[in-house]
Amino acid sequence: MKNIDEKSLLKRWQKIFLLLVSFCLAALLLFFRGGLSHEAPLEELASNSPSLEASLVNDNPTILEFYADWCEACRQMAPAMLQLSRDNKDKIDFIFLNVDNTLWRDLLVKYQVNGIPQLNFFDRSGESIGKSLGLRTSKELQAITAALLNEKPLPEYAEIGIVSEIKPSSEIIIKNQKQSSISSRPRSHG
Repeated sequence: MKNIDEKSLLKRWQKIFLLLVSFCLAALLLFFRGGLSHEAPLEELASNSPSLEASLVNDNPTILEFYADWCEACRQMAPAMLQLSRDNKDKIDFIFLNVDNTLWRDLLVKYQVNGIPQLNFFDRSGESIGKSLGLRTSKELQAITAALLNEKPLPEYAEIGIVSEIKPSSEIIIKNQKQSSISSRPRSHG
């Protein structure tokens, strides 16, 4: 009988131990995620975005970001964007449009969104003055924001301007012609 009591006692202590470990892990998870009511930066930015139409006529520069929830680069950039939007609340409008939302399809076409995150920059008069494609560091985003606020030219990395054309050499053209003529012949089964 004593042997059975010891086994059930161990099981009881194991249960208590596991319960304590579970509570500790849950508390740590909540702490590192920012608590119960805190939204992730990307979701907070998107939910607080003004409309694009209002932003382009209110005499503030505007940063328009095309993003997706599944985009790791977008999520990496979100804390820096959140901090910039808080620091420049009434000076610059930050707009976040999810590329997966069909409501923004016309804007995706209009602003030629071919990858994300894509940032489009507008001056105080609502004129498009540049765009950036891909992950930007906090320092780069700060420089872009400062340029917009001070009405200075955007840093070089902030704009996708003229992209050099790739002109195939005559070798490549000849090689491609040979391959297409070879592939257009019927296969031999000799």
